[in-house]
Amino acid sequence: MSQSACSAAEPYALRVMGDSMRPEFEDGHIIIVDPGVPPFDGAFVVLETAGEFQFGQLRLQSGSQRLHFLNPSCHSVAMTPSCRIKGVVVQRFTGRRRDLKHYPVPDFV
Repeated sequence: MSQSACSAAEPYALRVMGDSMRPEFEDGHIIIVDPGVPPFDGAFVVLETAGEFQFGQLRLQSGSQRLHFLNPSCHSVAMTPSCRIKGVVVQRFTGRRRDLKHYPVPDFV
């Protein structure tokens, strides 16, 4: 993913690869990620670790952060200090207009 053509604060689109976030996000869905939205518990986020990107749900538990996956066959992972949250998912698009879904950001964020 290269963001050289846009500001670091501009929303960008990514294609979901794999099944770790099924059934909400299927392989091939397009997600809109907004790096300007502060991460919050329960948010769907994109994070970077050592040049690799992952997509999951942020879970804050007892002062620790975990990346949770919706597919029950995938185990959540503890986030380390080297993990950088790159943005919060604000929309999902499946390829059909009627399936466009917005993910609201709470007022407290």
